[in-house]
Amino acid sequence: MTMDFPRRTPVPRRRFLIGAGALLAAPAVLRFPVARLAFGAQKDPFSLGVASGDPWPDGMVLWTRLMLGDAGEPPPTAATVNWELAEDDKFKKVSRTGSETATSDLAHSVHIEPTGLKPGRWYWYRFHHAGVTSAVGRTRTTPAPGETPERFRFAFASCQQYEQGYFAAHRRISEEELDLVLFLGDYIYEISYGRTKVRAHGSPPPMTLAEYRRRYALYKSDHNLQACHAAHPWALTWDDHEVENDYANDRAEDLKPRDAFMRRRAAAYQAFYEHLPMRRAQLPLGPDARMYRTLGFGALASIAIVDDRQYRSYHACPKPGRGGANVVGDDCAERVDPKRTMLGDEQERWFKEQLAGSKSRWNVVAQQTLVAQLDENEGQGRKFWTEGWDGYPAARQRMIDAIADSRAQNPLIVGGDMHTFYACDIKRDFDNPKSATVASEFVGGSVTSQSLPQERLDRWIKNNPHMYLADGRRHGYGRCTLTKNGAQVAFRAVKDLYKAESEVETFASYVVESGKPGVKKA
Repeated sequence: MTMDFPRRTPVPRRRFLIGAGALLAAPAVLRFPVARLAFGAQKDPFSLGVASGDPWPDGMVLWTRLMLGDAGEPPPTAATVNWELAEDDKFKKVSRTGSETATSDLAHSVHIEPTGLKPGRWYWYRFHHAGVTSAVGRTRTTPAPGETPERFRFAFASCQQYEQGYFAAHRRISEEELDLVLFLGDYIYEISYGRTKVRAHGSPPPMTLAEYRRRYALYKSDHNLQACHAAHPWALTWDDHEVENDYANDRAEDLKPRDAFMRRRAAAYQAFYEHLPMRRAQLPLGPDARMYRTLGFGALASIAIVDDRQYRSYHACPKPGRGGANVVGDDCAERVDPKRTMLGDEQERWFKEQLAGSKSRWNVVAQQTLVAQLDENEGQGRKFWTEGWDGYPAARQRMIDAIADSRAQNPLIVGGDMHTFYACDIKRDFDNPKSATVASEFVGGSVTSQSLPQERLDRWIKNNPHMYLADGRRHGYGRCTLTKNGAQVAFRAVKDLYKAESEVETFASYVVESGKPGVKKA
C-alpha cells in the first residue's frame, strides 16, 4: 500500500444496568443491581447506562448518552445534563458538580472531564436530566506520577459479537477488584455471521451514522455490559468491526470506492466516540481520529494504547478482486516488504519515544491482535494470516527492536482479535528459537466471538515453540496483576456462553518475573 494519505484495513476468521440505584458494596467485591430496561424505552433517558474512562492523576472522562427519541436520529434539540462526582457512594461528600449541554450533533452524549481531583482514589458519579437520576457509576484517578502503588490490576477483553452469546463475561468483570478495564477492539460487530445465535442484530450492516448509532445502542442496552462500565473505568481502542470487517486504512474489504468507504468510516468513528468514555482529544474529524495515547499508573505501570487499523498498509497478496486478509506462503513477496507498516510512520515514532522515555516498572503495550509469529503450516513450507502482525513482519520487527533497544523495563503485550487465548514469548528473531526473549504476550480470547476448531490450533502450536497456549474453545477475558516483583495473568472463561448470568472460572494462569521476560506457568 502507498501512504500518500494517513490511510487506514475480514468474513471474520479470527481470530464489555442498570436502571436507577446506587452502588452496592460487598466485602472485596462491588456488585451492581440489574434492572433490565427495554431497549429503546423512553421513560428512562439513561437507559444506555453510564461509563468512565481514561483516568489520570486528577481526573477522568465521565460519559452518558440521553435517549430522547430514535436511537439513530435523535431530535434536533439541546438538553441539559447535570452531573455529580463524590468521594462516597451516598454522595455525602461531593467533590465536583456541573452541567453540560447535550446536543443532537453528538447524539446527546456527554463527555465530562473533571480535573483537580485527588490522585489514586475512588470516586462515584451520576447524572440528572428532567427529574430523572441515572445509575451510579464508580471510577478512580490514577496514582501520582512518582508514587509506586503496591499493585495495578486490570482486565483485558475484546470481540463481543452480540448474536453469538451473552455478555456474561462483563458481569463477572464487573465483580472483579480492578483498577481498569482495557478493551482491545471489536466493541460492536457490523456484520451477522456464525453458528448458534442466541439473539439478533435485527438490522442489516450499518452504513450511515444513524445506523451505527442504533447498533451501538443495541449493544449498550445489554445489562451486563452496562454493569461492567459502571463498575470500573475503561480504556479502549478499536479494531475493524467498529467500521467494516478487514478494512485497511482507507481500503474496504470489497474494494468499494474510496470516497464511499471514507464516508462510512467517518460515520463509524463518530458513533464510536458518541457511545464510549473517550477524551475530547479522541473526537473524530471526519474519517480521522487520534486513538493512540499513553496512560500511567504511578511509577508502577505505563500503558501505550496503539491503533493498528487506521494507518496500516493494505493487506499483502489478497484474494483476486478483494481486499482484506488471506493466508499466504513465503512466495508472497509483498508481505515482507520493509516499507509496509501497521502503525504508520508518525505512530511508530511516537511509540519509540514513549518507550525510550518511560521510567515505569512495567510497560504494557495494549494493541488489537497477536504480535507473536504464528506459522499456520500443516505441511511443507510456512503459512501466515495477513490480517495480523504476520502480514506485516517488517513493522513487527521495528516494534520488537524499539522495545528491546529502549531498555524500557518489563515490556508486556496484551491483545485481542484472535478469538483465542494465547500466551507467548516475543522473540527478537522468531525464526531462531534460541533468540533472546524481548517481551511476554497474552491475548485474552473473546467475550463471545467464535474461534477456529481447537484441533487446528493444536496442530499449529506445534510449529511455534514460543507459544505456550492457544485455546479457542473458551470465551472470557484476561486479568493481569502487576507488582514491583512480577506479573500474574489469569485467563478467565465463562462456563456457559449461552447463559447471561453464567459463572466464570480460571482455566490457565501465568507469571512473568520482573527483570526476566518470558512466560511461565503459575
